[in-house]
Amino acid sequence: MPIFDRRSRKEALLLVLTILAGLAAGAVLMLLTGNDPAAGYGYLFRGGLMSLERAGNTLATAAPLIFTGLSVAVAFKTGLFNIGAAGQMLIGGFCAVAVGLTADFPRPLLLAAMTAAAAVSGGVWAAAAGWFKARFNVHEVVSTIMLNWIAYWLVYYLVPAYFKGPFATESRNIPAAASLRTDWLSGLFDGSYINLGIFLAIAAVLLCAFLLQRTTLGFALKAVGFNRLAAEYAGIDAGRSIVAAMALAGALAGLGGMTLYCGYAASLQIGVLPSQGIDGIAVALLASNSPWGVLAAALFFGVLYSGKGFMNAMTSIPPEIADTIIATIIYFAATSALMEKGVDKVVKRLKGGV
Repeated sequence: MPIFDRRSRKEALLLVLTILAGLAAGAVLMLLTGNDPAAGYGYLFRGGLMSLERAGNTLATAAPLIFTGLSVAVAFKTGLFNIGAAGQMLIGGFCAVAVGLTADFPRPLLLAAMTAAAAVSGGVWAAAAGWFKARFNVHEVVSTIMLNWIAYWLVYYLVPAYFKGPFATESRNIPAAASLRTDWLSGLFDGSYINLGIFLAIAAVLLCAFLLQRTTLGFALKAVGFNRLAAEYAGIDAGRSIVAAMALAGALAGLGGMTLYCGYAASLQIGVLPSQGIDGIAVALLASNSPWGVLAAALFFGVLYSGKGFMNAMTSIPPEIADTIIATIIYFAATSALMEKGVDKVVKRLKGGV
């Protein structure tokens, strides 16, 4: 079976059309505010890609989004709406930071221990919501939102109590041995804050694509997502698949938290849920829940997030326009079913159909 089958190519086409529709809507907004869309988009994309340093920063920005996008997409494949990626990121990131601040291992072993701590803690955190869903039919939206706030207050207490830094709102800075940043990679991108998290994220994309397309577990997850009753009639344990899907989604989000707090930043800030957890929903929607689409969508969002400051500095276009473009793209992604019908109609006419 080819990696990019007909369905994947169609999803790629829908991704491009959705982005173009969002950019067109953004251009209209720029015109309405009296600005030049060509100049605005020129500075927006140059801000994310104009130099090796900015390209590295874009990749570093995209890495947590890849993880949270995959987290939401894997849950969607099983018919679950994982709105708790932010809490899973927070727990995974906290455990990785805790290991990094306390363990005295050689760097490769320390990074491996932090990765395991982030994945396991995030997975267990989300599996609890999966278990409630499978055992008591508690809707995952309710349970994951509650778990988000439990994670928020748990970390809010634990960081000042055991890992307090120079400021009351953040942990101590992790040591260099526990950081995902490396001199050779930063030097390769002219001193950007790119880190090893991008390699972890790409490995996660490959793993998810393989798992969903080539394994029995992936087939079971998707079968439950299509029709739980039919899957159970076919002999698939739907409850176990739901718990497994949420555990995998949580592990991915936990790794995103490690990438955020130990790569993008150097400490854990309390009192705020990571916005990347919510942005992951947008990434997954834009990607039609495809792992490869998540990679492309997260990179695109990385360019927008990295470039909007430069666009604002070089023009009179407010940075909120970039956020509006993202929101518009999400809107078009949410209505992708209509766009898909339009594409099918055009293809049918091109082939001579009625």
